[in-house]
Amino acid sequence: MEETILKIFAQSVTRYFATVANGEAVLGTPYLAGSDESVAFDFSAVIGITGSHRGNIYYTAPREKLRSLLPLIGETEPDDRLCAELVGEITNTISGNAREQLGGAFMISTPFIIEGGPLHVRAARDTTCYILPVTWNQHRSRVLVSLHQTPVNS
Repeated sequence: MEETILKIFAQSVTRYFATVANGEAVLGTPYLAGSDESVAFDFSAVIGITGSHRGNIYYTAPREKLRSLLPLIGETEPDDRLCAELVGEITNTISGNAREQLGGAFMISTPFIIEGGPLHVRAARDTTCYILPVTWNQHRSRVLVSLHQTPVNS
């Protein structure tokens, strides 16, 4: 995967937290997902990518982080249903922000929500999965990027 793609997703994450959460997220060093590594927190969402790229994007976060974010978007009584909706919205926003830079041929699906863990992520075929650690307000989360560029037909 191109380093450029990881930078685009890193910028998308920091843009989300700067805009929505009134503070910057701190990104850790991206690393390759291990085949037996459980990477999930309490709530995860996955978005399939087709078009100019193929693969998937995950965002996973613990309940406490999501419950800390919900009041910032106007939800005064956080619960698990709202946490599940928020993890999907964050994944969708991060992918949508990346789409702005990668163009209209970077097509994203609606998020599929997964509650609970452990989650063993399978990289999309012919890709590797990179994990971008994210810390905001002392809460950890992760973005997982598993993409490859689709060959252009001549």
